[in-house]
Amino acid sequence: MPDLTKQAAERCGFGVMRHKGEVKELQTAQISDLCRRRLLNYADSFQELAKSYDWEFEPEQGSRETLLMERRLWENGQIISGHLHEMAKIMTEAACEVLTFSPMEGRKRRMLVQALAEEGIHVEGPCYLPREDGRKAIVLTMSTQKNAKVSAEDAADMISVLLDRRFAPSTASPYMLEGLPQSFILEEEAGFLVLTGFSRAVKETETVSGDNYAVLEAEKGKVTVMLSDGTGSGEKADRESGRVLDLMEKMLGAGYGTDTAINMVNTAFYAADEDSNHPTLDLCEIDLYEGKCQMRKVGGAASFLKRSGMVEKLTAGNLPLGVFQQVEILPICRNLQDDDYVIMVSDGVMDAFGVEEDEDLMMNAIAGIQDSNPGEIADRLLRMAIRASGGRIQDDMTVGVIGIWKN
Repeated sequence: MPDLTKQAAERCGFGVMRHKGEVKELQTAQISDLCRRRLLNYADSFQELAKSYDWEFEPEQGSRETLLMERRLWENGQIISGHLHEMAKIMTEAACEVLTFSPMEGRKRRMLVQALAEEGIHVEGPCYLPREDGRKAIVLTMSTQKNAKVSAEDAADMISVLLDRRFAPSTASPYMLEGLPQSFILEEEAGFLVLTGFSRAVKETETVSGDNYAVLEAEKGKVTVMLSDGTGSGEKADRESGRVLDLMEKMLGAGYGTDTAINMVNTAFYAADEDSNHPTLDLCEIDLYEGKCQMRKVGGAASFLKRSGMVEKLTAGNLPLGVFQQVEILPICRNLQDDDYVIMVSDGVMDAFGVEEDEDLMMNAIAGIQDSNPGEIADRLLRMAIRASGGRIQDDMTVGVIGIWKN
């Protein structure tokens, strides 16, 4: 058995959890042995294939053009190797993933089943799913009687009242309860909630914006907001920035870590070897349970954190995507408070304020805004930027505002 499979098999082993001196047995669910073996074998194959690219570049005698070509081939091989290693890692993690759960207490289970039955909802097998920091989640199967329809939100509200703890359906759960039984996961509500608002203006000589943005809501109370500014303007820039966000969404959805996903998107543009194809990426991850945010910037314009009348500028010195083979990412981490705002802008907005000469103009504009709705803040900032540039829109402008409040 290859080393990777041995290590994975050890990590997939099970034990008995001990709690306060007692033995507390938890039930587990996992993929079948056949699927696990296949995944681990695939992971081994990818690791072995990756090793074939792991060699040091040793230039031989030849012309400058030959050396540059050999260097480029070697760099592309390192990119492939990194991707293969990452795929092997994800497959190993998937093979070893175990869902641990414990049955709900008998009295609570009977109360829950009976109370929801009176509301026309049939409940089966309610169990607890352990979460980080002592949070609770519930997994259960629900269906309605007489083919009625009930929203998952309404069912979660009923369960919250019965269990005296606030729950909400996970993003992966069905939206409606219907006659056929379906599985639902109810997560304990986070301590914070966010609202986002965006406002855009297209360069006056173009018909489409080269800026694009996306908002992703993942499991475990995380919201990710992304803004990408394509090189130049128009349809080509729109395709570039749209491709960045599309790739990021797919990789984050597939389970890649944020930094790994950014570097894989970066290498995709680097391997294309196009001097005029270097879009930017601003990414803000917000943990709604911890009330924290992490900002990652790859060539993007400055972002800002507004707290009461104070404004903090958030910047990083990274160049845009595709300039270098690897991106060194240093997240900008901040603890958030009730009524904070994170503001992300494209460089067209910064240029309109003339920030190169006086960065305080933008910060003063943000500090002076009294609106509380993120969409209204974004609209107001965009109008201020257009006025600051004399009514001209000489580059695509995008303003994104994330408002954070205690839940």
